[in-house]
Amino acid sequence: MMDLEMPEKGKREKIMILSVSRRTDIPNYYADWFYHRIKEGFLYVRNPMNAHQISRIALSPEVVDCIVFWTKNPANMLGRLDELREYSYYFQFTLTGYGKDVEPGLPDKRRDLIPVFRKVSEKIGNRRVIWRYDPILINENYTLEYHLKTFEEIAESLAGYTKKAVISFLDCYAKTQRNMAKLHIKNLPDKEMLYLAEHMAAIAGRYGMTVESCAERTDLRSAGVERGSCIDRRLIEEIIGCRLVGGKDKNQRKDCGCFESMETGLYNTCPNGCKYCYANFSDEMVKANVRAYDPASPLLCGTVGPDDKITERKVKSLKDMQMSLF
Repeated sequence: MMDLEMPEKGKREKIMILSVSRRTDIPNYYADWFYHRIKEGFLYVRNPMNAHQISRIALSPEVVDCIVFWTKNPANMLGRLDELREYSYYFQFTLTGYGKDVEPGLPDKRRDLIPVFRKVSEKIGNRRVIWRYDPILINENYTLEYHLKTFEEIAESLAGYTKKAVISFLDCYAKTQRNMAKLHIKNLPDKEMLYLAEHMAAIAGRYGMTVESCAERTDLRSAGVERGSCIDRRLIEEIIGCRLVGGKDKNQRKDCGCFESMETGLYNTCPNGCKYCYANFSDEMVKANVRAYDPASPLLCGTVGPDDKITERKVKSLKDMQMSLF
């Protein structure tokens, strides 16, 4: 029987930075669902380790400090950004030089995605759209030279539309090795990582951008690339105009520098189909979840079942209003 529980007494309150989403491209495929959840004021998230455990997350502007959108194509959100006027937010926009062999579900980069990037930047400002050129993988088609050439072409196209580029090098997960088998990925020695990082930093600098790394084991600072964080405390504090009380996200990888946040997505729901993606590990589950998508449901791709237990997540804003930045 479905049950709704309140949080345990004394249990730590969660910070309200929403991650939308590491697990799937909500802006691209599920924008209607997200806007509907904003209107309703809450959403449900299944626990990936226990499917019958569901969290209810309040979405009031009073408790949501910032929303971080992760996407490869936010075109479906563009016409409705005014619905987010009470919220602080920014976009992480992945834009690479890969073709359909690696990113089969994406439209043409030059014709479609670069113009979308520019439109988002024009609407919300270039500091709130982060360009992600990641992950970087190397094979006989995508060589070091190819990446430098493509990175410069994109950087030139985005000059003035973003202040920061984020890079990372491919981490091979067991779940993605089958999908990437035909790509014949080569191992990249640290020397070549540093070579790419140094040249990318120089290219970005010519177009008014800095470069940061994402959860990178190799220290790239000698190449002019600082360690970055996708859920970026400094950027969020700049956007909202006050300091945050909180720390590093303990649920992420050791090398991840992200500030703690609350994830809103669901694995095996992204139709982008990128071969390197760790969040999709079953094509059949992706198809089934997409079929189960209902924009009006509190859950992304699915409904609440009789054996599900819903727990109200205790949340509050962690803005430190006593320490305004301005």
